[in-house]
Amino acid sequence: MLGDMPRPERTFGGGRPPSQRPSKTCAHCGLPFTWRKKWERDWDTVKYCSDRCRASAKRRAE
Repeated sequence: MLGDMPRPERTFGGGRPPSQRPSKTCAHCGLPFTWRKKWERDWDTVKYCSDRCRASAKRRAE
């Protein structure tokens, strides 16, 4: 019964080992960071590796 159910499609980085997940460079600190499940829906718009970098970049711009 359960074997007949269609499997959901794999997400962009999910199901891969961390070494094979997509990565980007943080726009503030310049360090590389990899895909996370919480960024699944908006990975294309993610610019910063953390809330700290995002807040620092925002403060610098003002």
